[in-house]
Amino acid sequence: MKKIGSLLLVSIFAGAITLGAYVLFIEKPNYKFVGDTNGASTFSTSYTPTSAKGAGINEVDFTIAAEKTVNAVVHVKNMSVGSARPTSIMEFFYGSGETQREQVGTGSGVIITPDGHIVTNNHVIANSTKLQVTLNNNKTYDATVVGSDSNTDIALLKIDAEEALPYLTFGDSDNTKIGEWVLAVGNPFNLTSTVTAGIVSAKARNLGRNQSFIQTDAAVNPGNSGGALVNTNGDLVGINTAISSQTGSYVGYSFAVPSNIAKKIVDDLSEYGSVKKGFLGITPVIAQSKYAIENGISQIQGVSIRNIEEESGAADAGLKKGDIIKMVDNIKVGKFPDLTGYLSTKRPGDKVTVKVNRDGDEITKTVVLKEAQTIQLPVMGFLVKDVSKEDKKRFKIKNGVKITDVPQRYQGYGLKGKILIALDDDKIEDKEEAKELFSHISKYGNTSLTVINEEGERERLIFQ
Repeated sequence: MKKIGSLLLVSIFAGAITLGAYVLFIEKPNYKFVGDTNGASTFSTSYTPTSAKGAGINEVDFTIAAEKTVNAVVHVKNMSVGSARPTSIMEFFYGSGETQREQVGTGSGVIITPDGHIVTNNHVIANSTKLQVTLNNNKTYDATVVGSDSNTDIALLKIDAEEALPYLTFGDSDNTKIGEWVLAVGNPFNLTSTVTAGIVSAKARNLGRNQSFIQTDAAVNPGNSGGALVNTNGDLVGINTAISSQTGSYVGYSFAVPSNIAKKIVDDLSEYGSVKKGFLGITPVIAQSKYAIENGISQIQGVSIRNIEEESGAADAGLKKGDIIKMVDNIKVGKFPDLTGYLSTKRPGDKVTVKVNRDGDEITKTVVLKEAQTIQLPVMGFLVKDVSKEDKKRFKIKNGVKITDVPQRYQGYGLKGKILIALDDDKIEDKEEAKELFSHISKYGNTSLTVINEEGERERLIFQ
């Protein structure tokens, strides 16, 4: 009886194995869609297998990029002298003999040449009296500033090392793609190089200064400023610059200056000692501004031209007010930072091809970029340029600047086109002096402007 039971059990298992093998290896699947034939909604489904490259973090190798990068990222220590804070109630009321105290700030930097050139952030080295750089092997060197640019927050340092140093080469940040894996490498707190991973979250981010940043979710904390943002090949695609946080600590958003912009700034600082900027010569319509909403262009894709500067490259090429810039060279322009980010890589004399939409027609113009004809004055935001020989002769003046545009809040004063000759009681010679004078305007007092109108008459306006 036991023998019969055993044979029955073996037979059942053998049948189950045979049936399973048939279903798995021989029988062809037969899929049928079951649904209501009375117009029910259907949804398309893709059975395309996912790419191994993008399947997940386990399929991406970060080790090669990390090995290439860590020894080229350094620690930067900024020693400066600042006003001392009172340490007691007596010192608060009566002061103390020691009014200055040494302050120390830290950041990161990236070696970009074997002879010791290092790129970092301008805010890392600002107001320094002494700079020290510590390599990943803990060797420390004094550093000198070759040059810096506060607008892009890029600075170039130099150290004198005894041997050739490991360095990174600039990649092409225009080729980075949203969703691409990147590494943020910094040397915070002199802990030697630290690596974090993330993806490119967005490009051409504007943080309020008409700049163009790469946004990433790779963790960046204070002390990482000036460090490297690299792709999985180890190419330098950005210089980590800022985080978006209410606490000062990383909460998921960080920003980097694109490598194409950083490289251009570094090249200018090395060759000229200052930054050479090529300007198109347009004033854009600010998205969601009152002007944009009233004119029905608040939600366009592209940059709408609100004004063309006189004697600019845009004016010479025949661009017009109302044109919508859609592309510059091979870069699509969806918003103003797309345009400014690309132009930040150009110098005066460079040619760019600009595609615009003009009343529904696509028009292509070749523009030769020029040096800035205008500057924006602090506090009040006027755009001004030096007066031409014709204006001096016409208005019988020897000094002053011409107001080419004003912010929206000053549109009703009729200032555009007038000659500004004095601020309060200070005579204005040229645009650089105007910039210096306007930088001292108090936001809490009265300010008077003396201008000459198109009839040659002097007007005095008082602003609060």
